[in-house]
Amino acid sequence: MTPLELSCPAKLNLCLAVTGRRADGFHELVSVAAPLALADTLRVEPAGEFRLACDDPAVPVDDSNLVLRAAAEFRRATGWTGGARFQLAKRVPMGAGLGGGSSDGAAALRALNALAGHPLTPAELAGVAARVGSDCPLFLAGGPVVMRGRGERIEPLPPEAARRLFGRRVVVFKPGFGIATPWAYQRLAAEAPAGYLPPAEAEERVAGLVRALERDEDLGARLFNSLERPAFAKFVALPVLLGQLRQRFGVAARMSGSGSACFALLSDGVPAAAITATVRAAWGPSAFVAETNLL
Repeated sequence: MTPLELSCPAKLNLCLAVTGRRADGFHELVSVAAPLALADTLRVEPAGEFRLACDDPAVPVDDSNLVLRAAAEFRRATGWTGGARFQLAKRVPMGAGLGGGSSDGAAALRALNALAGHPLTPAELAGVAARVGSDCPLFLAGGPVVMRGRGERIEPLPPEAARRLFGRRVVVFKPGFGIATPWAYQRLAAEAPAGYLPPAEAEERVAGLVRALERDEDLGARLFNSLERPAFAKFVALPVLLGQLRQRFGVAARMSGSGSACFALLSDGVPAAAITATVRAAWGPSAFVAETNLL
């Protein structure tokens, strides 16, 4: 059988409003997330067992990797006795809030479902994805979505809003350090209730962003991220640079997810090279910087 090769796109959280902590320890949220052309690549071929290799030696290839966790969940859900060899070409930085690991896991589920003869419906596959990780279901949607619950409840963005996002240029940049997602949520919880938004306000933030997209309005005031509060308090380099970019170039710029990656949406006439040079000057050669597009 010809090996499968799947793109594993990163994502941006254009709006991420956290409304509180749930009894199961997860957080309740409302978010608008959009995939990026920036992506890992996962190559999958049948094998006797599940094995993973990666071209980045910093990426763990044991059971802590979401690719192998996804494979284990797929086997539990279907009883499939086959195996697969996974080869991951890593391009999305880790510890960035860009969902790279979750996207890899979602791609593994899609590949295994194909290898096994599609035993799971799309809804069933999404249910398995939610058990792998909170961000995994969004990568099965194939476009921008509104996420609710802990991230497992997915609704496609309205068509006109999605159309306005598609192909939009964006510069994604990450400093030489990452931010662990559990740490960010724990810090937010420690400040409760100050860091949480009332559910009605969270929904209005999402609705306001959708309206701005549909009307082709400036998005700067509509972007939001609850997790900037704990991240910016500790990592001052993030808000300082974002402030510089807004002031110098007039771009809409925020942090994505739990960070440490940030992004700047580019309107016509704003040169990506100038944004990149400013990031490099502020954060040095260890910074990750990529110009890409929303999907």
